[in-house]
Amino acid sequence: MSRILLFNKPYGVICQFSHDGMHPTLADYIALPNFYPAGRLDTDSEGLLLLTDDGKLQHRITDPKHKLAKTYWVQVEGEPQEAALEKLRQGIDLKDFVTLPAEVKRMQEPAGLWPRNPPIRERKSIPVNWLQITIREGKNRQVRRMTAAAGLPTLRLIRYSIGDLTLDGLPTAQWRFDNKF
Repeated sequence: MSRILLFNKPYGVICQFSHDGMHPTLADYIALPNFYPAGRLDTDSEGLLLLTDDGKLQHRITDPKHKLAKTYWVQVEGEPQEAALEKLRQGIDLKDFVTLPAEVKRMQEPAGLWPRNPPIRERKSIPVNWLQITIREGKNRQVRRMTAAAGLPTLRLIRYSIGDLTLDGLPTAQWRFDNKF
């Protein structure tokens, strides 16, 4: 029987088990054999990472043809204007590809959000805001590139959900099993 593990990946952790000598890895948090990440999160991104012990399930989660929705909480620099949000909703040209339309809405800072270490740099003269962005693809650094192209540089990026699986009740640097797949 396949198992799926939800991990709330902290900032600075790389999504592999082998050590690179510079960053903490999944092995520093998860001491279970035969589990592998189903997808990745950049070292400077946080949040939900799924791991499984089933190669077919791993493929199903990551295969773009299944178009699993991934929702991110994104702290951006600047004041999001409707025109910038509409660009994201329509799909944005990132030069090497045009993104699919995203679901985008403003949000308050998430309740109970853990502090990031190191803290986000904020400039007193430039406001910061939060967006909730849902995409159905997952190219390299896609959400960061999308917000930058819309004139809203990302300061903090947290993946909140993949499909029906969420971070709810899962503290940073912790993991739990789930059986929703």
